[in-house]
Amino acid sequence: MKILFSHSYFLRFDPKQWKLAQPYAPLGTIYAASFLRNSGHQVALFDSMFAVSAKEVIPYLEKEKPDVFVIWDDGFNYLTKMCLTNMREAAFEMIQFAKAKGCKVLVSSSDSTDHFEKYLDKGADAVILGEGEQTLLQTITAFEKNDTELSKINGLAFRESNKTIKTLKREVMRELDLLSHPAWDLVDIEVYRKIWLEHHHYFSMNLATTRGCPFKCNWCAKPIYGNRYNSHSPQYMIEEIKLLTQQFKADHIWFCDDIFGLKPKWVNEFADLVQKENLKFKFKIQSRVDLLLEDNNIADLARAGCETVWVGAESGSQKILDAMDKGTKVEQIYEATLLLKKHKIKPAFFIQFGYLGETKEDIALTIKMMSDLLPDDIGVSVSYPLPGTLFYEKVKDDLKEKTNWKDSDELMMMFKNTYSPEFYKQLHRYVHKNYRKKQALEAMTKILKNPTQLNGKNIKRLLSFLYYTPATFFENQKLKKLN
Repeated sequence: MKILFSHSYFLRFDPKQWKLAQPYAPLGTIYAASFLRNSGHQVALFDSMFAVSAKEVIPYLEKEKPDVFVIWDDGFNYLTKMCLTNMREAAFEMIQFAKAKGCKVLVSSSDSTDHFEKYLDKGADAVILGEGEQTLLQTITAFEKNDTELSKINGLAFRESNKTIKTLKREVMRELDLLSHPAWDLVDIEVYRKIWLEHHHYFSMNLATTRGCPFKCNWCAKPIYGNRYNSHSPQYMIEEIKLLTQQFKADHIWFCDDIFGLKPKWVNEFADLVQKENLKFKFKIQSRVDLLLEDNNIADLARAGCETVWVGAESGSQKILDAMDKGTKVEQIYEATLLLKKHKIKPAFFIQFGYLGETKEDIALTIKMMSDLLPDDIGVSVSYPLPGTLFYEKVKDDLKEKTNWKDSDELMMMFKNTYSPEFYKQLHRYVHKNYRKKQALEAMTKILKNPTQLNGKNIKRLLSFLYYTPATFFENQKLKKLN
């Protein structure tokens, strides 16, 4: 059969991310496309990443004349897990355009897994639930044979005689190396390269070494890969890295796993292979502070070329970390951050304000932690309830019509908490200004102690001190009025 793939992440619909200009190809989508192609089907891709409107899918539908249109979101990208309403509405439009052209329509995404009724209402023939490659292939095969008994296929939601049917859960794949490599040939790599080079002067591409996460932070939703953790071998990943660095000239890689290198000794073996193959590239990962402190992980990451490690620090209050079921200690955040810096790896923090029971004292501890450790970068958000989580169950009665943000910068508190939504919006502004001021002050101290530190980056930070010092003061005054 002829299959046209797409996804519902439109970078232009997310102003914050469009401004950041760090686009990554829809990795999960091209994994699925590769899986179907290896099974004998014809595949094509409408990459919506840079599209201005969902209507841009129409010429692809007319050119490819697909039997089936598949909206397959990149489940490796944390932005798709946020289920932003701008993207949902775009998906609904594409479903309707495809149905108008006579296509069968399948959908696989975090949002459609949580809200499959909404997608079926808009005309989708079926919604794939959970990890989807095998479910996709079986459903396509059923369409090809005109087999209407979709109820035999695990991991599917569909309508029959106006009744919604949800089949048994699909087991996840364990031997990930049996998957063929992603269909990179379907992606216009040059568009991505141009944006990266224009804005950042290097080209970054994305890979995933794992699927799933075994930890149980009670606000974290895992509708696609679940609580299981399965890993590609280091050898498999080395082949992917060779392709991206040699054929596509990528000089930086984002390993977009929920957690990189959880399997014991995996990072050590990976670093050995990188050195053996004499591969030269920089990369960033997402990890946990407790994991980083195990074995010799930080030293191994350093010798493999790791440039940045993002960790879910979340809070400087142990009370809040415990309430989140995070499973980490504030002391571990300090220890791991200092060790990363010692090995010349940039630490970066995801910070979350607004969790249930948070007080001004907890907020102060988080701000102190950031000031003490001064990570290279921060991502600040507010607690965001997603279906399927314990956190969502605790606050769902407060959720009315609004249950999702429209884009990633909305930062709206959607449940009742200690402080008002306006307070958290202002807190976000103050925290960023204060953090930048502290960075500028650190740069000033470095230059005074050692004039050889007078490089372009530190000069820029030094000059920014003149802006961020008064800006921090004024933002703090506004925050005090909202207490």
